[in-house]
Amino acid sequence: MTDQELPLAGIRVVELSHMVMGPSAGLLLADLGADVVKVEPLAGDNTRRLRGSGAGYFSMYNRNKRSVCIDLKSERGREIAQRLISKADIFIENFRPGAMDQAGYGYDELAKDNPGLLYYSARGFLSGPYEQRTALDEVAQMMGGLAYMTGPPGQPLRAGASVVDVAGGMFGVIGILSALEMRRRTGRGQRIDSALFESTAFLVGQHMAQFAVTGEAAPPMPVRVSAWAIYDIFDCRDEKQVFVGVVSDTQWKKFCDYFSLDDLAGDESLEDNAGRVARRDQLIPRVRSLFLEFSADELMERLDRCGLPYAPIARPEDLFEDPHLLVSGGLLDVTTPEGQRTRLPALPVQMGRKRPGLRRDVPKQGEHTREVMQELGFTDADVDALIDARVLA
Repeated sequence: MTDQELPLAGIRVVELSHMVMGPSAGLLLADLGADVVKVEPLAGDNTRRLRGSGAGYFSMYNRNKRSVCIDLKSERGREIAQRLISKADIFIENFRPGAMDQAGYGYDELAKDNPGLLYYSARGFLSGPYEQRTALDEVAQMMGGLAYMTGPPGQPLRAGASVVDVAGGMFGVIGILSALEMRRRTGRGQRIDSALFESTAFLVGQHMAQFAVTGEAAPPMPVRVSAWAIYDIFDCRDEKQVFVGVVSDTQWKKFCDYFSLDDLAGDESLEDNAGRVARRDQLIPRVRSLFLEFSADELMERLDRCGLPYAPIARPEDLFEDPHLLVSGGLLDVTTPEGQRTRLPALPVQMGRKRPGLRRDVPKQGEHTREVMQELGFTDADVDALIDARVLA
């Protein structure tokens, strides 16, 4: 998609955030066409230097943005930042509660110069007894019931990706886009908040509803009572594994037909899902034995022909070579801050059958400082002087 085809072309965003939740919100806006200026400290965002499980955060969540480095603690740096924000449509921050107000970047202060500003705070908790507490993705997963549901009994386990951080950022963008429409109608800006804890509560809402409907607490996923008789991971002849689901009466008939299970197809007690679930303990060993006759590729080819849900058990690194993602534009060629060329997932939406792509690579630290300052009216000499004074980098 060209810049002008993108829905948020012309929208200006100043992002003052780090780690995942705030940057993921900025990424979504940037991929949709907004001009996102990421403000970093002179030494650069600490997220750039994370290792271990955090080593990919910056590369994944900061493409299509421009980077400027400003000393926000200096008086001159604050003036420049406030000038930048005064021209923005959206401001993003995800610092501890009260930090922005103390630093002079709270909503009330910024709205004086920019009453149309949409001020987004990515928080640990929304307003209430917990709102001053510090939170992380893992904290929210633990106290929100998601870790309990993910691990086996007695072994709460966080999900294998920063799902709450990203979901919180997504909910924040929903709020931002809604506020943009309200501003179009009223001319007024407003503050938008989303939070890790409340996002987790929303994600586990299905289990809360299950308790309300049945009166029984939902057991953790590893020991859940399946809603379907065939909904499992199965071993294959070549020691690979495949997930298979048979989730409707029509799929059951196809399954029996394509795998020549005539005796099961003719059993009236198995015609509906409830009957099959009641006999799951008998069906599963039969199916496990059957699938061991096939290699994983043979099994998936047959499942594909009969239209049943299936999946190989992939690792994240396997997705680099996934044929669907490669052909469909689902991976974008980017350069990591360390200079490595790689492919990372594109925004998972199509608009007019087109995918938003890469307009700007992952920015180097302060790569666009001079460019953005010139847009604010500073000359090259002004920028040089501010760099020498350690206000900019």
